[in-house]
Amino acid sequence: MKVGDRVRVKESVVVYHHPEHRGQAFDLKGTEGEISAIVTQWQGRPVSANLPVLVEFSKKFKAHLREGELEII
Repeated sequence: MKVGDRVRVKESVVVYHHPEHRGQAFDLKGTEGEISAIVTQWQGRPVSANLPVLVEFSKKFKAHLREGELEII
């Protein structure tokens, strides 16, 4: 996977920070977005992030996910 790839969430992932469902459980399974970053460094230092793939689903909504939760479209 690389920045710019279109992806779909293939597993059930529940988030509580979706702008249209704030504070409520929202399942991302089946939603599509674009990879906007892969987190490997923070302030110039290497990191081992638990959720390294940042996916932008809309202008107002981004989420960090694992590679195993995504499939390339």
